Amino acid sequence: MQIQMYTDHNIAGHQALAAQVNGVVDSALRRFSDHVTRVEVHLSDENSDKSGQNDKRCVMEAHLEGRQPIAVTHQAATLEQAIDGAADKLARLIESTIGRLREQQSRRTDPPPPGV
Repeated sequence: MQIQMYTDHNIAGHQALAAQVNGVVDSALRRFSDHVTRVEVHLSDENSDKSGQNDKRCVMEAHLEGRQPIAVTHQAATLEQAIDGAADKLARLIESTIGRLREQQSRRTDPPPPGV
């Protein structure tokens, strides 16, 4: 699973932040690593000139094998909270998506072979 981080011009994308993001995403999504090929993490500061209650935003987009990407957004007072919240949301979304796929596959019935 590849993890890519992007920041807006208001957030310094230093190595410590990248390591933190990688650790949180890896921890939250490790059990889905067979299904997830890439995760993109987009961090932004909604109102950079002043501090606000929920001005830090994290968007995470997961690319699942053979499926369209899925994404979640979480806003919080700090980057850490935004990253943690988005990772939790993404893990739940992936779990439900994979669960639905498995359920659909188990309900699938193939037509009988010709001549039966």
